[in-house]
Amino acid sequence: MTEFAVLDGAESYLLANATVLPVLVEGAGLKPDDRGLARVDIRIDGATITRIDPSRPRNNALGADPATVVDLDAGMILPTLVDSHVHLDKGHIWPRHANADGTFPSALQTVSQDRIANWSAEDVRARMDFALRCAYAHGTSLIRTHIDSLPPQDEITWPVLCEVIEDWSDRLSLHGSCLFGIDRLDSDDGFLQRIANRIKATDGVLGAVTYMVPRLDEHLDTIMQAADERGLDLDFHVDETSSPDARSLARIAEAALRNRYSGNILCGHCCSLACQDEAEADRTMDLVARAGIAVVSLPMCNMYLQGRRNPGETPDTPRWRGITLLHELKRRGVRVMVASDNTRDPFYAYGDLDMVEVFTQATRIAHLDHPASDWIRSVTTTPADVLRHPDKGRLRVGGGADFIAFRGRDLFEIMARPSAPRDVFRNGRLIPRILPDYRELDALMGEVS
Repeated sequence: MTEFAVLDGAESYLLANATVLPVLVEGAGLKPDDRGLARVDIRIDGATITRIDPSRPRNNALGADPATVVDLDAGMILPTLVDSHVHLDKGHIWPRHANADGTFPSALQTVSQDRIANWSAEDVRARMDFALRCAYAHGTSLIRTHIDSLPPQDEITWPVLCEVIEDWSDRLSLHGSCLFGIDRLDSDDGFLQRIANRIKATDGVLGAVTYMVPRLDEHLDTIMQAADERGLDLDFHVDETSSPDARSLARIAEAALRNRYSGNILCGHCCSLACQDEAEADRTMDLVARAGIAVVSLPMCNMYLQGRRNPGETPDTPRWRGITLLHELKRRGVRVMVASDNTRDPFYAYGDLDMVEVFTQATRIAHLDHPASDWIRSVTTTPADVLRHPDKGRLRVGGGADFIAFRGRDLFEIMARPSAPRDVFRNGRLIPRILPDYRELDALMGEVS
């Protein structure tokens, strides 16, 4: 926005007449109006938010306010956003390995083929960096990425991730969660200990894909014990199917209670919960609430993968869209959130790690409106807390000056035009919003299928 040009070189400035959501503001004692909004003046000194006060007429004496003042004309300020579930290692492989029919089995097969053929350290690093530049430009400051961790890929990707985390440490917070099918533990007794030690050494998260395998309870106990011994949090891919018989979410909750697991557990997808009868779904959600498990829905990816009927040349219209029971879980006090998941790969052909788009689409798909309530927490404070970054996803007096400025004056204006211009501030400074060109990846796409 042109009005921010006056901030060039300013160490201190005032953003006047801004709209905020008090539910995302700490240390200012703001009272929301009947729409959940407040009009404020925000003072920035260096890289820190030093004051957030109710707006006052600009003809008042500025007193201790800085000389540089920008009137936002009620434009909204949001904190930088949190993407709690992505797959940086898979991202942007679509041009060389597309999904033939948009189904989940095709995605699994195609990604496996691409991983074996192409995932060198150079390939993974280039695609990760490309994706992170997108996320950074869109205004994301915290990401959890899942990393395919079956040998020998784990020996390639985890060292690359550690390098990328270090390279990006001054721009965003990034950490990894390992990913493998839980049935791997049937055949490789030493695998869990090896991967858990790697995760501990890299300050990551222990994770797996859960299926209704015969030894599921035993494997969950083993994973939770390994995590507890090392002080690790857990992140599971859960029941990503329309089958009502997929009930591993309940088994995870029972295992957490049985093992008295003390860390944070985040369960992603949980699609089948919406296909179960009411009694079974209620029982599962009650268990999840008792166990303190958090749930992340991936509405764009699951809308793409789930519910395809007669895929191929003459597809039928989908009858459901793969979203878990977010409202019902939230009413039970379960911490719920939404995230990007895959980006331009066989699991999701689209996306750009833009959390404004994710929240907008989630609101439309899952009816996170009427009332809008505090659903904005699902991409801000809630995932920040679950990922153990209580400094992220909020505007805090005394906290970092990391935020996004919109011309839109409320969430409905922003979501009506999610592609409208926005300005991203990091450490109090306006960053260039430069999205990388897809042509940068052309050299990696030589074997296009």
